[in-house]
Order: sequence, then C-alpha cells, then structure tokens
Amino acid sequence: MLRIGEKQELTVVKKVDFGVYLADASEEKEEEFRQNKAAGSQRQKRSPHENREDREQDKVLLPKKEVPEETAVGDRLEVFLYRDSKDRLIATCREPKLTVGKFAVLKVKEVSKIGAFLDWGLEKDLLLPYHEQTAKVFAGDECLVAMYVDKSGRLCATMRVYPYLYRNSPHVLNDEVDGRVYELSENFGTFVAVDDKYSGLIPRREGVTGLKPGDRIHARVTGVKEDGKLDLSIREKAYLQINEDAEMVMDVIDEYAGVLPFDDRADPEIIRREFGLSKNAFKRAVGRLMKEGRVEIRERRIYKVKG
Repeated sequence: MLRIGEKQELTVVKKVDFGVYLADASEEKEEEFRQNKAAGSQRQKRSPHENREDREQDKVLLPKKEVPEETAVGDRLEVFLYRDSKDRLIATCREPKLTVGKFAVLKVKEVSKIGAFLDWGLEKDLLLPYHEQTAKVFAGDECLVAMYVDKSGRLCATMRVYPYLYRNSPHVLNDEVDGRVYELSENFGTFVAVDDKYSGLIPRREGVTGLKPGDRIHARVTGVKEDGKLDLSIREKAYLQINEDAEMVMDVIDEYAGVLPFDDRADPEIIRREFGLSKNAFKRAVGRLMKEGRVEIRERRIYKVKG
C-alpha cells in the first residue's frame, strides 16, 4: 500500500526515461495473481484505459534526478511519498523534516491567500492553512507544527499540536525548562511545548498575560500530572517573587495617582487584567506593601501612604 506522508521501502517495478516506478512488492504479487486468475475475462469487461489507470494507482514515480546510480528493476528503495506541484503522488529519496503524525519546528517561507508555506526540505513547500494557525505568522517566523492528511488527500501542517506532543517528559518538580508557546486558551491557560516536544501548560490561575504563540519562554515545573503532562510557571517561587510583584503593584498604584479603585478582594479577572497576577500573588504583594507601611486599605480601595 502506498502511504502518503510516510517513509517506506518500495520495489522498483519499471524503468522509464524519466525515472523509475515503485510499488509495494506484496501488492504487485497480489495484482499479478488476480490478473492471471481473471484469465482475460475481466479485461474484456473494462476498457484498456480503465485497467491502465487502476495499475498506475498502485505505482509511484521516482523522478530520474533522484534515482540512485545503477538502480535496477527489483531493487528496493526507501522513499517518502507526497504530492508534487501538479497534485500527483510522487516519491523522493530526500529526507523530509516532517512526516505524518509527527511534529517539528519549520520556517515560514512565504504567506499567501490560502495560508503560509513552510520549508520542510522538499521541492514543494508544505501548506499551513489559515484555519490551522493559532496566531498569524509571517515570512521568516519559526513555527512548531504537526503534519496531517486533509480530506482531499493532501499533506498539510497545523499549529494545533496538543494531540501530537509527548507526555513522557524526563522533567520533575522544580526543574527549570525551556519551551515554546503554541496556543492560548481562555479556559485553561497558555499551552507550551517543553523542549519543543513535551506537553506543558501554564495554568490560567497563574494570571500570565502578554505571551503569544511562537514565544520562547523559560519556566519552572510546578507539577507533573498522572498522564505525564507538565504544569509550568514563568514566575519565581512565591517567597522569591513577592518583592518583584510588590514593586510592580506599587508602580500601578502610582499610575492611579496613589489610589487604586479596588482592594485585594477584587475579581480575579480585574487583577489579572491590571497586573497580570493571580489573585493569591496580588494578595501576597499587597500584604508585603502593607507590612512595609507603604499602602493601606480603606473603603475597598488601596491608598499609597504618603511619607
């Protein structure tokens, strides 16, 4: 069986001026047996054109420029199957940067009306349709993508790599890791591919804002779930982060002319929007400022203490 988007070993069944035709050896034997058994009666029921078309569907061309020297009928070659610029199934001995069901970081070569085209090491670039982009991409960008076969039998890329990432990460609690943001979710948080291959998430409760797909981050592992997925934080541990948060909160209070129009009991969404902090982190920061005598809370507002 010829499998588009995969590497497979096929047999040379015919040599022509413009290359060689390859086929799955087992399928060739089955076809030969079936044709012999039919003893010609089947060919009488169908036109020569139909018979030829059926046979060609079981074969794929490896262009002459890619055929190894001294290749003979019966030789087996490892090739990759994809569609050429004329939408014909074609074989190549080149090594693609991506195969079906796998993921890789690819560079955007150009953007068109139908999507972005990615460099994956073959003559025809790989299409990343607009509806498979989690953020707008531009020529020169690097994208973490997976590859799939669309409804038309064409190979396409997707930035929605969550189902493809590995969950057997070697990382443990409190490890420091590098990752790439690939999707944002209002319900769950910021999805991250740790080391560009392991499934990670900065939970929504972290209150992180300002990140976008494609951003590279340095994070800390705050949890390892039973299924192997990682919880992450780009913030320091609470006792280390609190001073930085307190100063940031103080800056925002100054922007409000010394009176913040809400206190630490405000809605988490308001806190996240104004400070990019979780409610707990905000409460800790305000508590630190109150302990230092720099702010006070009155009438559901936070006031800067004038020194």
